[in-house]
Amino acid sequence: MTGQEFISFIKESFPLNPEQESRFLALDGLYRDWNSKINVISRKDIDNLYAHHILHSLAIARYLQLEGIFEVFARSTVLDLGTGGGFPGIPLAILFPSARFTLCDSVGKKTVVASAVADALGLGNVTVVNARAESLPSKFGYVVSRAVASLDDFYPWVKGKFTEGILYLKGGDIGEEISDLTRRCKVSPSRISVWTATSWLGPEEWFQGKHVVHVRT
Repeated sequence: MTGQEFISFIKESFPLNPEQESRFLALDGLYRDWNSKINVISRKDIDNLYAHHILHSLAIARYLQLEGIFEVFARSTVLDLGTGGGFPGIPLAILFPSARFTLCDSVGKKTVVASAVADALGLGNVTVVNARAESLPSKFGYVVSRAVASLDDFYPWVKGKFTEGILYLKGGDIGEEISDLTRRCKVSPSRISVWTATSWLGPEEWFQGKHVVHVRT
């Protein structure tokens, strides 16, 4: 998927202004440059940046849209925990310019990349921090993340740090993880929704079994 193909696809679901289009198109050059210095995306996968990383990140936005809570998220504060080089936080920050994003990772060299990309794009709604979740003093509206740990390990890291919910990108058979989350973390099943994103992401094999897991307060 090229940058222009990505823009055409995204505009079927989300209206983009020229600044947002420009920022999305700039991601390719920025990540290629930084990835040659600090490896945050597999070098075998950098050619799939738009499909496997940017579009996948925006599956969260499509879920919010389908659930009717897009505007709530758009006015919220968001913690992206384990952001790596900036996913899903940077694509979401481009799409949601009125939301405030804190991108957090415990690995310093990864936050260097995320910070540099956000600065190059002029994303004034992004703050990048090199820290662990438990050290963050703030409470956020939402926590987002992309498969940094199993759900039952991830939840205790952010428990008490959100007022609206967790939106977690996760692949594979997640039934056992959800069972462990309800059992170990005492999260009621009624608080958990799972959206299989294939119908939006497309038929490519890489997308099979990709989910957005929503854990509500």
